[in-house]
Amino acid sequence: MGVVKLRKNFHQAKWDEPIIFELSTPGERGILVPRVEREIEKLAGNALLDLPPHMKRKAPPSLPEVAQVRVLRHYMRLSQQTLGVDVNIDIGQGTCTMKYNPKINDILAKSPKVTELHPLQPEETVQGALEIIYNLDLMLRELSGFSRFVFQPGGGSHALYTMASIIYKYHQVNGNQEKDEIITTLLSHPSDAATAKLKGFKVIDIPPDPETGLPDFEAFKETVSERTAGMIICNPEDTEIFNPHVREMTEIVHEVGGLCAYDQANANGLLGIVRSIDLGFDMGFYNLHKTFSSPHGCGGPGLGAVGVVKSLESFLPVPVVDHDAEKDFYYLNYNLRNSIGKVREFYGVFPVVLRAYAWIRSLGEGGLKEVSRVAVLNNNYMVKRILKEVRGTEISFPKTPWRVSQTRYSFQKLREETGITVEDVVRRITDFGFHLWTSHHPWIVPEPFTIEPTESYSKDDLDEYIEALRTISREAYENPEVIKNAPHRSVIHKIEDMSFFEDPEKWAPTWRVYLRKHKSKGRYEK
Repeated sequence: MGVVKLRKNFHQAKWDEPIIFELSTPGERGILVPRVEREIEKLAGNALLDLPPHMKRKAPPSLPEVAQVRVLRHYMRLSQQTLGVDVNIDIGQGTCTMKYNPKINDILAKSPKVTELHPLQPEETVQGALEIIYNLDLMLRELSGFSRFVFQPGGGSHALYTMASIIYKYHQVNGNQEKDEIITTLLSHPSDAATAKLKGFKVIDIPPDPETGLPDFEAFKETVSERTAGMIICNPEDTEIFNPHVREMTEIVHEVGGLCAYDQANANGLLGIVRSIDLGFDMGFYNLHKTFSSPHGCGGPGLGAVGVVKSLESFLPVPVVDHDAEKDFYYLNYNLRNSIGKVREFYGVFPVVLRAYAWIRSLGEGGLKEVSRVAVLNNNYMVKRILKEVRGTEISFPKTPWRVSQTRYSFQKLREETGITVEDVVRRITDFGFHLWTSHHPWIVPEPFTIEPTESYSKDDLDEYIEALRTISREAYENPEVIKNAPHRSVIHKIEDMSFFEDPEKWAPTWRVYLRKHKSKGRYEK
């Protein structure tokens, strides 16, 4: 192995930048809005006169007044304080599939042919966009085995709510009023349970077997009953252990008339390898903003593409895109007999659809399989090296050692032997230009952290990240104060007083709330 070059002198830009409202100076302008031409004013009249009095502001909105050059500096400085896949090795954002997004796809998505589309345009003027939506549907059908996809949901949780709604409507239409329970597993995404609960179902969590980490199969069989409306699970779960019993589980649910929904938010190790239909699922979703290369974007813009089997097509949200082969015309079909209606306005985030379409077209069938194989290879390479070389590290459920495309580790041993917690490691690793995800709360795995290398990263990238973990582990045993006082070279800093996060009275989600809570108490300084 060659010498691994760890960026020990990394230093991130830190501007201590105020928020845009604090930069506001009365009278400053970034742009002067031109007056309306007299001809237009004469034709349109005064639009404000048509508004009812209760909709008119009594005063102009309190927007920041900032000169153009200061706006530019402000957002450029903020961008320099951001770490992401285009700047650093981003494998520490476990379960979020932070992969490289080919820049040609962004060029396509930024084209005026995309950005200037309007969702209310007549169908004949958007044939190209509808064709791409329709063809992406066909591609995802091939990958999953499902019969039709819809692209309305704005992300994974939204897609899960859509599937819970389909399960609810299906049993309503078929008169199965007694079916009011949804089964999920404790190590599936929390949204699997939350969205079913939101829809009114009683949710039953199947715990993991303490030895294997797989869902307790005997507990599952005992849970299924005539009240089971369906099952909503991940496979692999958040530990990324693939469940070999999943086909048996879907068959058991089907025997009592339930439906099976597949949470495939993280499908990066399964593309072209495993089809949802072959595991017995009736519906499922893919996150196009993760597996299919669109940037994750801190939760948006996202798109959770939901697919269903033939018998459930009529329950999908409307409209779906169809093709009249005789006229070679793409159109919006609202005629779905049992549709759950809309789950959001219009048809989904088209730039995300376009990026996914371009990504699949550029890779082809063989390329998609290679994505999965490399993602799995990268992950298991890291598992072997981290467990061998990073002291204080353990793997969740070690008796089932192999993972698909990510791994949930534990620093419990490191904490017991040095007092250094995973939060300490998270702060310290930013000094090397990386970050590390600590996994969902509550922590079922103690002191957890999750790494997902994806197919985008080279062996050199993986080695550099492992070297950062090795360095921090060595510090924990030899010089723990360096870690406890970290970070030293990053934008973020150590927060000593955590009471702020526990006191809703101190929270300020908007500028207006901040002024009301803090300026009125003498805490605000410009």
